[in-house]
Amino acid sequence: MIRVFNTLGRRLENFETVEEGIAKIYVCGPTVQDYIHIGHGRTFVAFDAIARYLKLRGYTVIRVQNITDVDDKIINKAKETGKRWDEVAQFYARDYIEAMSKLKVEIHAHPKVTEHVKEIIDFVQKLIDRGHAYATQSGSVYFDVDTFPEYGKLSNAVREEWNQETEFLKEKRHPYDFALWKAAQPGEPYWESPWGRGRPGWHIECSTMSTRYLGERFDIHGGGSDLIFPHHENEIAQSEALLGHRWVSYWLHVAFLTIRKEKMSKSLGNIIPLNEAISKYGTDVLRYWFLSSSYRSELDFSEESLSNASASLRRLKDALALIRQVISEGVKHRSSDEDVRTHRDVLELLKRFHRRMSEDFDTAGALASIHEIATLVFTKVKHTEDFTTALLALEAMRQFNEVFRVVDEEFYASLDRLSKVLDSVLEIRNELRARRMYDLSDSIRASLERAGVKVMDSKDKSTWRLD
Repeated sequence: MIRVFNTLGRRLENFETVEEGIAKIYVCGPTVQDYIHIGHGRTFVAFDAIARYLKLRGYTVIRVQNITDVDDKIINKAKETGKRWDEVAQFYARDYIEAMSKLKVEIHAHPKVTEHVKEIIDFVQKLIDRGHAYATQSGSVYFDVDTFPEYGKLSNAVREEWNQETEFLKEKRHPYDFALWKAAQPGEPYWESPWGRGRPGWHIECSTMSTRYLGERFDIHGGGSDLIFPHHENEIAQSEALLGHRWVSYWLHVAFLTIRKEKMSKSLGNIIPLNEAISKYGTDVLRYWFLSSSYRSELDFSEESLSNASASLRRLKDALALIRQVISEGVKHRSSDEDVRTHRDVLELLKRFHRRMSEDFDTAGALASIHEIATLVFTKVKHTEDFTTALLALEAMRQFNEVFRVVDEEFYASLDRLSKVLDSVLEIRNELRARRMYDLSDSIRASLERAGVKVMDSKDKSTWRLD
């Protein structure tokens, strides 16, 4: 059973999907007014590992991550630089997409606000029709927070902290109401709507696009912890007010990435662009570092921490090289009692890897188990050269890499060599069968199957697969 920490309720809960076998995930993506930074990278890689682990456990995963390509920040950046607002958005969206590709983050849909304005207008109109929103004389539309009694249930924010968009206080019913649609200002982009020319507010886009792609009830909604209030609180209010039922099952939030214990900010001049970090440290090291801490724990950047991550990853790659070497040198047919104990240790550590990942996707704890397997490779497998243990260790590394994706090149090189070795073993076994030496051929089959290699015999040939 997988358990997740649900921000809604602040407790661990058993993970059960709305549709059996399908995990639907929505993560708030960037507002593309500047280069995305390593804090964004940490959040997006954390959810990538979560999605990959669910996939490893047999779920079909659908992950959607939006791009906010029209917003006050984008408009202000355009004014500062003298460029068109859409030019600014397109430039930084490309930077974001490039970074996600380099980091091997799998996202199935990247909806943009500007591509869903019609759906957003429809969503807002329905909220007005049901008495949850109101239009003002300026042409703006606000959500009436008082019509949603459960407001604050995600963030536990007190009523005095609800005040939002104070520059528009005069036209709002309550200081804590928030904008669904913003009336156009001179020189700003706009779309035609029933309330006049304007553009979507920030919060409404995620409610509209998540339900558009994942349905009216889905499993995981996430983002950085800075989005809990007001963004995600507002999303819940407007979505559940419209739908009339619980909208998201589990809310997951990634803790801050800090630099020398300080939050990244332009005023401190400590923002590190993600693509620059990828170029400097490499994809594998950066992913490893992001996942070396559990997603709900604060992660602090330093050159030392990246250096340590690089060394730790190198250790895993060296262990994989040893595994590859043992496999390529052939089969040791008889396992000693010590080998059998090592088999059991590897299997227990693989189970521990899954126990940690199943406990709120604890990548730090899971990583510790993989390093213990590496220790067994260096202290046991290196000297005994036991083929069966090497196969088990390779399978553990394969499952680890399905989630972490930090040793791809080395793993697939190992798998290629393993394939060639096993093909050679089966050729020898087929020759033994042709000579009617069935005892020996059966012994080879049993040895392979104990190592997790399923042998399938047919009239003309034998094939294999990892079981």
